[in-house]
Amino acid sequence: MTKISIIGSGFSSLSAACYLAKKGYDVSIYEKNESIGGRARQLKKDGFTFDIGPSWYWMPDIFEKFFSDFNKTTSDFYMLDKLSPAYKIFFSDDVITIGDHMDKICQEFERIEAGSSKPLRKFITKAQDNYNIAINKIVLKPGISPIELVTKDTITRVDQFFKTISTEVRRNFKNPKLISTLEFPVLFLGAKPSNTPSFYSFMNFADFGLGTWHPRGGMYKVINGMSSLAKSLGVKIHTNATVDKINVTHGKAESITINGKIIESDYILSGADYHHSETLLDDQYRQYSESYWSKKTFAPSSLLFYVGFDKKLKNVEHHNLFFDTDFEIHAQDIYDNPKWPDNPLFYVNFPSVTDKTMAPANCETGFFLIPIAPGLEDTEALRQQYFDIIIDRFEKKTLQTVKNNIIFKESFCVKDFKKEYNSYKGNAYGMANTLLQTAFLRPKLKSKKVNHLYFTGQLTVPGPGVPPAIISGKLVADLIHKHHSN
Repeated sequence: MTKISIIGSGFSSLSAACYLAKKGYDVSIYEKNESIGGRARQLKKDGFTFDIGPSWYWMPDIFEKFFSDFNKTTSDFYMLDKLSPAYKIFFSDDVITIGDHMDKICQEFERIEAGSSKPLRKFITKAQDNYNIAINKIVLKPGISPIELVTKDTITRVDQFFKTISTEVRRNFKNPKLISTLEFPVLFLGAKPSNTPSFYSFMNFADFGLGTWHPRGGMYKVINGMSSLAKSLGVKIHTNATVDKINVTHGKAESITINGKIIESDYILSGADYHHSETLLDDQYRQYSESYWSKKTFAPSSLLFYVGFDKKLKNVEHHNLFFDTDFEIHAQDIYDNPKWPDNPLFYVNFPSVTDKTMAPANCETGFFLIPIAPGLEDTEALRQQYFDIIIDRFEKKTLQTVKNNIIFKESFCVKDFKKEYNSYKGNAYGMANTLLQTAFLRPKLKSKKVNHLYFTGQLTVPGPGVPPAIISGKLVADLIHKHHSN
């Protein structure tokens, strides 16, 4: 039986493992950490449960399609709840609540700006068309050639690859709060709205059209579900297994080295950080130089706090965005002039608002996130400084005191992303989906220099985010099977 070794156990690796095992390959996963999931791990402490990485469940159709490929459904592994409301956005002078369907969202837009619901419905209809094209056609291409993007659907929308989300939104909406609300979803793609092609408005349909969901027990339930599926297909998963070297003989990847032990394989697939994966190769076998990586636009890193509160909090929802400072200035501090922001925007997730299993009775699980530039200085003093900044603003905007109700607080930042995930410059979400970093312009799924060596995950196609990572696993599994079958 053909042996395949997979490095890393995130969404893309688990996805690829399932598809390859289904095709009859002997698949083994090697994970450096004690638990699987890559960035999507979980912290449990004193009865509190935190998803320490991804916390948004968007594009439920992608998850359903994945499991249906194995004659399963998501409900075979976890239960989903649609959040109502989806989330709140706190501005300096108002709070916008995004409902669980378009009628509610249109009512909220009308409250902010009379007449805005009409262009909103038109904008989301166009976004839905883009979503159907993107999800059913474009993202299913392996990023080998620009010809992949040339279809009758994309030809008629070519202008949308050269205009930006920011231009498109501002052409239809004038209120700055509505503009920020509509520009927010593309932040999941890792770049400023002013650098993201307007075609990516399909993220707005994912938001307003498909809604925001929560797997009961947290996002890690998805990882557990995929792991269970993989094991049922015969995949072997090894933790505490740090890969030290990818060994190449006569231009072909033939084994990996773990703690001095050589494990032979017919194919090697890395779902670990792409830059790190190439450092496991001798210099002559690396496709991309340090200069190449340094010139790329990376998605932000994050300063994260996992906080246990000894009471239920008021005036908050499951997901909460604090846009009460200048969006543009914070974006410049991430992308244009990387530095710690003076007045950061931040996000807070309270899964225990809708899921009682995530916290002890009458307590609240709080996940705070500040997006920051990758590669910044990371010290305990800076972490505490920024926690003080956001917790003060949080109390003020939600009209309550919470500092004295903190049972414990743990943090995670640039140094941890590097240590735990070998993340390039400590980025949190991979490489941004800008115009020049889309599709065939991203790092390749298949090595150009080493036979039988492949890559998957958020630094390659289709790009950042959990649903794209799942798709990336399928794409690379298909490539390996096609190569092996020829």
